[in-house]
Amino acid sequence: MLSNELKNITPSYTIGISSKVAELQEKGLNICNLSIGEPDFNVPTKAKDIAIDAFNNNKTKYNNVSGLNELKNEVIKKFKFENNVDYDLDEIVISSGAKHAITNTLISILNPGDEVLVPKPYWVSYPEMIKLCSGLPVFVDTDKKNNFKVTVSDIKKYMTSKTKMLFISNPSNPTGAIYTKEELEGIVDICTKNNIYILADEIYEKISYEDDFVSIASLSNEAKNITITINGFSKSAAMTGMRVGYSASNKSIAKGISTVQGHLVSHPSTISQWCAYGALKYCSDDIDDMVKIYKQKRDLAIDLLSNINSIDYIYPKGAFYIFIDISNFKSKLDYKDSFSVEFCDKLLSNNNVAAVPGVAFGMDDYIRISYACSEETLVKGIKGIKEFVNSLL
Repeated sequence: MLSNELKNITPSYTIGISSKVAELQEKGLNICNLSIGEPDFNVPTKAKDIAIDAFNNNKTKYNNVSGLNELKNEVIKKFKFENNVDYDLDEIVISSGAKHAITNTLISILNPGDEVLVPKPYWVSYPEMIKLCSGLPVFVDTDKKNNFKVTVSDIKKYMTSKTKMLFISNPSNPTGAIYTKEELEGIVDICTKNNIYILADEIYEKISYEDDFVSIASLSNEAKNITITINGFSKSAAMTGMRVGYSASNKSIAKGISTVQGHLVSHPSTISQWCAYGALKYCSDDIDDMVKIYKQKRDLAIDLLSNINSIDYIYPKGAFYIFIDISNFKSKLDYKDSFSVEFCDKLLSNNNVAAVPGVAFGMDDYIRISYACSEETLVKGIKGIKEFVNSLL
């Protein structure tokens, strides 16, 4: 008999969509896949060279549970010079991807019944991770006028004596919104006063089209003490399959995370860690070049979407997604459970375009598309969206 926790877990919408796309492609259909959250670049050559060198020099044995010291030192340098925040070696834990870093954190901090504030829209796995770690996700409604960024007043509405943690995705998946320093200062203030931890998911930090990205932990010593910063290499260095992420937190939390990790996986792949080391130490120019191309695709996608009647979207300042408001078509489709699922199913079957239904992010009047794809796919995909919505008008 399966566990009660598993019975409460919702299967991943994105994995389901990927399966549908694969099935259609096997049938010979040319699908414009705008659903996948994976860079369309390869791992930078210098990073691969470091990994190959490590393999050739037999750096494949057990190592520190919390990660290679060489990589941790590069992470420390990154925080100091890019984010203006100082960490010690025992405050950094390298994990098998950002998902793993988040899960380690939740296991280390949550007790059964602790509440975690999850602003809507949220990344699809947040609620399920919290439930698997015995916590209770509390969904916080946010305002479209504020690009769905959570505010102090939003937090006050949902905060209780059981609130243990607040999730912040910055830059946001799925909206691409980025918080200002002033917005973050207010959030840190209320969390500090109420003993609420902040899990700062900054995995898309490098993919920012503005010059004023602020890491929450950098705001003050108090902010650093209550913040667990999550980051990694899947998005910035296109290392999705190599599974390397990291957390930065105070010494007590980091020790807990390391203890949990030691029993569950020992430590991440040493070869993957060496690749991440190479990406941080030698590949900043490659990453900058990727971001420039993402920005060009962002601008192209926005230009194309602006010419489609009856839709709206959140203007993305980071990440590589666009969150599209499709609520004007709600009366045009028959659906039982989810409008956005029906919309995406019809879009895929009628126009061969794959997008993620907004219900996966807690917002059923939206869909999410990714522009981390070829320009040809992007143009053809948005053309397919235009043709589909025009057929509904």
